[in-house]
Amino acid sequence: MNKLFFDKVIGDPLNRVDGRMKVTGAAKYSAEYQLPNLVHAVVVPSTITKGRIKSVDSKAALRSPGVLAVISHENAIKVPGNADNEHPTEPPTGGQPLRAFYNNKVYFNGQPIAIVIADTLERAQYAAGLVKFEYDQDKHVTDFELNKGKGVLPEKAKKDPKSSLADYDRGVVDAYKTAAVTVEAEYIHPTEVHNPMELQAITAYWETDDKLTVYDKVQGTKPTQQAFAKEWNLPVQNVKVISEFVGGAFGNGLHNWPHETAAIIAAKMVKRPVKLMLRREHMFYMVGYRPYTWQQIGMGASADGKITGISHIAIGQTSTYEEFTESTVQQTKMMYASPNVSTRYRILPLDVSTPIWMRGPGEATGAFALECAMDELAFALNMDPIQFRLANYTDEDPEKKLPWSTKYLKECLEVGAEKIGWSKRSMKPGGLRAGEWLVGYGMGVGTFGAHRGAAAVRGRLLANGTIIFQSAVTDIGPGTGTAMVQIASEHIGIAPDKITFQLGNSDFPQAPNQGGSATVATVGSAVVATCNAIKEKLLTMAPTAEKRFANAKMEEILFDNGQMSLLKSPSIKVSYTNILKKNSLTEIDIIQDAKPDDESNKYSKYSFSVHFVQVHVHPTTGQVKVNKVVTCADAGKIVNKKTAGNQLIGGVTGGIGMALMEDAIIDHRFGRYITKDFADYHVPVHADVPQIEVYFVDKPDYIVDPMGTKGLGEIAIIGVAPAVANAVFNATGKRIRQLPITPDKLI
Repeated sequence: MNKLFFDKVIGDPLNRVDGRMKVTGAAKYSAEYQLPNLVHAVVVPSTITKGRIKSVDSKAALRSPGVLAVISHENAIKVPGNADNEHPTEPPTGGQPLRAFYNNKVYFNGQPIAIVIADTLERAQYAAGLVKFEYDQDKHVTDFELNKGKGVLPEKAKKDPKSSLADYDRGVVDAYKTAAVTVEAEYIHPTEVHNPMELQAITAYWETDDKLTVYDKVQGTKPTQQAFAKEWNLPVQNVKVISEFVGGAFGNGLHNWPHETAAIIAAKMVKRPVKLMLRREHMFYMVGYRPYTWQQIGMGASADGKITGISHIAIGQTSTYEEFTESTVQQTKMMYASPNVSTRYRILPLDVSTPIWMRGPGEATGAFALECAMDELAFALNMDPIQFRLANYTDEDPEKKLPWSTKYLKECLEVGAEKIGWSKRSMKPGGLRAGEWLVGYGMGVGTFGAHRGAAAVRGRLLANGTIIFQSAVTDIGPGTGTAMVQIASEHIGIAPDKITFQLGNSDFPQAPNQGGSATVATVGSAVVATCNAIKEKLLTMAPTAEKRFANAKMEEILFDNGQMSLLKSPSIKVSYTNILKKNSLTEIDIIQDAKPDDESNKYSKYSFSVHFVQVHVHPTTGQVKVNKVVTCADAGKIVNKKTAGNQLIGGVTGGIGMALMEDAIIDHRFGRYITKDFADYHVPVHADVPQIEVYFVDKPDYIVDPMGTKGLGEIAIIGVAPAVANAVFNATGKRIRQLPITPDKLI
């Protein structure tokens, strides 16, 4: 690697490059685009949970002022990609994704079954209340606990025994039962809803009969472009998706939902741009959620604390029309040294909408059970939980039998324990007090695959010395644009304030969904590749401006401060602008792609985190206050310590909500959510979030990508909920295995 000005940009706490736009209101979100002749759409949800629609009465709505159309299965135009009857066009999971207005079937309460279009939002909302339906209602099943014995093996696992969802055995099944010390317990994770600040919204516009533009809240413009192109049998280039700013997303933008297709249908039928924004209530059942999951873990160890066996069973909720799966048992397979490990993953179809991946998908749910069980077994062994984990530390991946690309989990444990004051922790529950409050300490480990995909980035070095990069990637909140500017600055030798990173447009070069903590590794690698290609181009043109570069090789050049210089003769230099000028060019324009090489497959690639929590619990009222959190992450080289710190704080905040308050409750008599707003569904507010200290090992992993980074977003939340639960046990002696931990469970 040729010399650059390392440690001057990457790692700096650079302010967000789009921060001013966001705080001044200049940033435009999907519902804020105003197009000529724009009309508004409102979804009408079903009021039954299962059955068929007998009739739709839209007469009163159509007579209402300003109403252009009422669309349902009775009159909707047919979507070309749905012409294959009951079979999907490449769904993201097994089964059949719900298609808007495809037939008269009702699969869940709140299913979008009609859409009203009017010239104003208020008129559309009023008319939506006038649409009446008659149903043939069937008996529904929504109660997970009453039906968990009906869980089934996912279709993907049936077809592929090597699938990560298939039954897994290492060594002897249920070997834990013969161990000297054992624990066996059930853990329940309730349904948890994404609830980002920005509601799901789409503005759909048919520029011509075969050319579609959508402004949509999504986590990937290219995947959405491809999905809509297939849905409408259009050339991919005839579909344009714009999602430049996203007001928070935790996974529900990874799937294309019926309300999006409904808006596109409406725009086609009324021949005008249509804007549709869901209400907060709709976010609970129209765009996915973290599924209700039951888990059972059996774990055994020798008297000296060596784990001899782990068995982990998990059953997750899905819909009856589409299989949703996630990696709930993955951490159990690879986190701790045990000769005997068995996992079983099942899904339970119910009359509910399809779940979707939510931050730390599967692993966050699985870690609640695994890390609580680890704490329980440590207590049974009379061992410190940290020492118990160190006694079962793995120096290679026991599942894949491969060396780690890097693993600095021990450093995380050491830093976190010191900063939280772990030495003050009492081994005996209830042994510490602060006035009338019981004080407890707990910890939990998190891990998630350090993934990297393929992407391309366009770079345009202009004659004025500035550079513009373009990528179709979205930014759902972590500060992607800022990180890319820093990576580019480091690798092209141009100051950050002269770099622009444009994103969120499907016309830009290829990028995958933003999800799975893979964006920096994937798109950042393409930024590096584009920078390198521009530097190669500059080197070939440099002799025109300065003859002494004629025979120079790349490793002999320093690219810094917008100019090239010879390492051996720093006074010999030439600016990028002068090179372009002398070559009569206004810009250098290059698109370069990047993808992982086969060499990285020789390693097991994961990020790791440890979360330490101190709680105060009131023995009389059962109130739990998270008093302090210390989080330390092994996420490779940290590009921006400020935005990365934001990521960890956000993940911990979500973990506090998971542990103490979030619970989407269905009234099973009607199959309907009764927690569908922020009055009844509680999320952490400022008063619930304590001092959070974040630390990074900050050691690079060049096996994952050329920047040395590893994913951070998921490990920010994975392990937080069990850390809180373990701290509550340490304070009270009460082991709560069903989230959330509310006062009634402690009194």
